[in-house]
Amino acid sequence: MDRASALALLKDVLAETVRADGPDLNVRQSAILLRISLEPGPHTVRGLAEALQLGKPAVSRALDALEGLGFAMRVPDESDRRSVLVQSTARGLAALAGLGDRVISCERALAQGKVPAQLQLPTQSQPQARPGLQTTESNSSSHAA
Repeated sequence: MDRASALALLKDVLAETVRADGPDLNVRQSAILLRISLEPGPHTVRGLAEALQLGKPAVSRALDALEGLGFAMRVPDESDRRSVLVQSTARGLAALAGLGDRVISCERALAQGKVPAQLQLPTQSQPQARPGLQTTESNSSSHAA
């Protein structure tokens, strides 16, 4: 998949997600929910912070929000009462299933050639109108001159 297709897929998935019923998760909350749902546990705040290279307070705030939505929960670790484990809930898994379905649907649409014209990125010979979308090659060639 090229960059334009990847960005078009992300744009379409995000657009479908904000139109869907349910809460909007930020990227940090989404990353945590995906990690605790798709990767084998046990998961702790410390482990999530290390895996995502975030501070423990940032992970705790995101977990507070996920718990408030009913998407995740903290439970005491039976083997170490000082530790708390984090796991997704049935509601969190259902939200991720919906997200997965949206990704599949949007990817199928893109596979049928439905890449919006506004995401056709300029080639290296064209001026870069969107600096955040430059390729590494174009960045390195412009610095080498």
